[in-house]
Amino acid sequence: MGAIARYFKFDERGTNILTESRAGLTTFMVMAYIIFVNPSILGAGFGLKPEELAAYAAATALVAGIMTIAMGVVGNYPLALAAGLGINAIVAFTLVAGKGLTPAGAMGVIVIEGIAITVLVVIGLREAIMAAVPLALKRSIGVGIGLFILFIGFVNGGLVQSGCSPFSKTPLPFCDGTVVTLAFPTQTAQFVFLLGLLITFSLYVLKIRAALIISILVTTIVALIAGVAKVPDNLTVTPSFTTLGNFNLTNVFDKLGLITALLTIFAIMLSDFFDTMGTVTGVAEEAGLAEADGSVPGIGRVLVVDSIAAVAGGMAGISSNTTYIESAAGVAEGGRTGFASVVTGILFLLAIFLSPLAGIIPSAATAPALVLVGYLMFTLIKDVNVADVEDGLPALLTIILMPLTYDITVGIGAGFISWVLIKVLKGKFREVHWLMYAVTIAFMVYFAKDWIQTFVK
Repeated sequence: MGAIARYFKFDERGTNILTESRAGLTTFMVMAYIIFVNPSILGAGFGLKPEELAAYAAATALVAGIMTIAMGVVGNYPLALAAGLGINAIVAFTLVAGKGLTPAGAMGVIVIEGIAITVLVVIGLREAIMAAVPLALKRSIGVGIGLFILFIGFVNGGLVQSGCSPFSKTPLPFCDGTVVTLAFPTQTAQFVFLLGLLITFSLYVLKIRAALIISILVTTIVALIAGVAKVPDNLTVTPSFTTLGNFNLTNVFDKLGLITALLTIFAIMLSDFFDTMGTVTGVAEEAGLAEADGSVPGIGRVLVVDSIAAVAGGMAGISSNTTYIESAAGVAEGGRTGFASVVTGILFLLAIFLSPLAGIIPSAATAPALVLVGYLMFTLIKDVNVADVEDGLPALLTIILMPLTYDITVGIGAGFISWVLIKVLKGKFREVHWLMYAVTIAFMVYFAKDWIQTFVK
């Protein structure tokens, strides 16, 4: 125990092994839902059958366990990792359902961008860019991703559906002039979702640990009784790892062409690159481990593990793994060191044996968890000075454009470009770090990629 205490700096951070163990258990309990939610999101975009989801659940738990333990041992922060909500939505709905890549091809994109980010970490550029980005934008990214996830939850629950844009060339038969609209519940699955939402909110308000995983399991039982879900005929109790190694590095180039492929990889890289910002900063601040300017000591080690986790997730066929805001739950229980992450990671590895249940759990049971997670990420907005136009306007664009466009990169890019533009217009261009100018130009290239491509065909 003495060696463990010295390695993880228990005395320096004012903690002990019992507190860290309790914190690790708490983080796992509030994150365990991802074992079922990640297969649900990927399955919706990939068109998977219920019996195919178990393998995705097993790999989700496996990679989360390994990378969370690595974060604890290498980074020594109470940060847990798992398949990133937001990135997996891009993989499912943008790369596969939208651009027509195969699931393996989409995972190949994740592997490539993960390698690129890892290189940037090794040469110190990712840490430098994170230090250059203003704190308001870092937090706004987290808020925007939260609203995006919340939106996906309501869509998967069947309460928010496509409406009709006044600019649409193919309006729906019953057009009400909106892009999205409320679907008044008439189907059993919608009522199951509403019940799950009530259960989820109630458990969370009552501060019940493992509120999300309990709500998913209880709602699934209701769904089975109501006929919304059913037990697959070929259900087994043995975990399957058939997704491991399911990635293809050339599909994106074959499908989209060189220029579009590179720009697509670049866009995903930008999303993955900045997703960690708000999370690491917020959790470190809550733990009292961040500096006054929001910087995190030793963040280089954290970023190395986070970047490698992106590669690992792609190679395992379950999307990029990233640091989770739910780590804050463990911090609230007193977690201050990486030992809490080691405990969380071990529990994820044990949870592999729950993966066969993924084929039973319907989206109506996982969607409420997305709504609550979206809210938790949204709470970061309290630390953004929205009354100051220099921070508030870029924050607004970052936050609102993510769910409206179903694209995290669009929100991040709009925030960066508008922040730099406002600074220049107010004559404060010297306050802008040169890396912010470089990243802003990169985003401008991304937004103009279709126009640029007309000149390179």
